[in-house]
Amino acid sequence: MKKIEYTNFTDGASLIEEMLEKREIKRAITRNNLYKFWEKVAGNKLAKKSKPYAMAPNGIMVIACENNIVAQELLLKKLQLLKKFEPYAKSLNMSVKDFRFDAKKWDVIN
Repeated sequence: MKKIEYTNFTDGASLIEEMLEKREIKRAITRNNLYKFWEKVAGNKLAKKSKPYAMAPNGIMVIACENNIVAQELLLKKLQLLKKFEPYAKSLNMSVKDFRFDAKKWDVIN
């Protein structure tokens, strides 16, 4: 009969704790929390037709839009949206300096 050797397993809580210490994971969680504020900023109507897609360098948030009409409407409201979004970003120690509205990204997230 073959002897079974056990290894030193790590419990799930320790693995999660270790993962949360990683810089990339922390950044992803913070971005995800920031994206959750989009509906409050854009309003229910526009939030149904647009979603945060990514954070580009230099504080530019890419917003996926259902079509070019939605992108244009959001572009016209960009300064208002940036102003409304600022307190949410500051609460997470992030900076959103600009939005880029992209209808091509809509198919990727849906």
